[in-house]
Amino acid sequence: MDRKIAVLGDIHANLDALEVVLADARAQNVNEFICTGDVVGYNACPNECCKLVRELGCAVVQGNHDHYCAFEESLEDFHHLAAAVVAWTRRQLSSDNAAWLRSLPYTAMVKGIQVVHSTLDMPEHWGYVFESVEAEPSFSYQKTQACFHGHTHVPVVFEHQFGTVGRLEPGTIELRLGRKYFVNVGSVGQPRDGDPRACYCIYEPSKHLLEYRRLEYDVAAAQARIREAGLPDHLADRLARGR
Repeated sequence: MDRKIAVLGDIHANLDALEVVLADARAQNVNEFICTGDVVGYNACPNECCKLVRELGCAVVQGNHDHYCAFEESLEDFHHLAAAVVAWTRRQLSSDNAAWLRSLPYTAMVKGIQVVHSTLDMPEHWGYVFESVEAEPSFSYQKTQACFHGHTHVPVVFEHQFGTVGRLEPGTIELRLGRKYFVNVGSVGQPRDGDPRACYCIYEPSKHLLEYRRLEYDVAAAQARIREAGLPDHLADRLARGR
């Protein structure tokens, strides 16, 4: 059977969005999953989202929110809103889910596909990749045609060929032989590209085909969970804006 892989990340404890994405992936006859990290943070259902991702039995890499929510490290340098959410999430996480998050690797290789949350050159430093110049260092460490990442919550594909890096906008994209692709899969739980719909990718390696999918979910329900948990209103408001 040909592989049909759902690649998702930056779930950020948004159960309502995650459930819609998983249902859509299964409706598309996906037979494999990959997660680019940040299962928790920002939203109100960290344990529920950990449970669903763990049940997939798939490769998952550690994101910065996974790291700081699972390790008792200082939040002194954090923005005060981010620090408040990390502290809240630490109190909510079960000991088992915290231990699972701590066990996640920074990078993974999955049958010829690389996975990282931020960058391949320094994955533990949580660098952001918004532009081609920021993507370029990772290609020196990329051994496969496709590497999937997240962290910025902005879907985009960086294409490397003949020593240059170009930028492809999300859609349905054919990955060409002889080129490498550093693929940001966007965010399931907190999109930041101005589109509030949940975002993930389906990748078919045998066809060299990548498809971005955007899905409506119950934003109001996710917002209500945030407010009921006593988390900052800003986190609820931004879900509707996709920013």
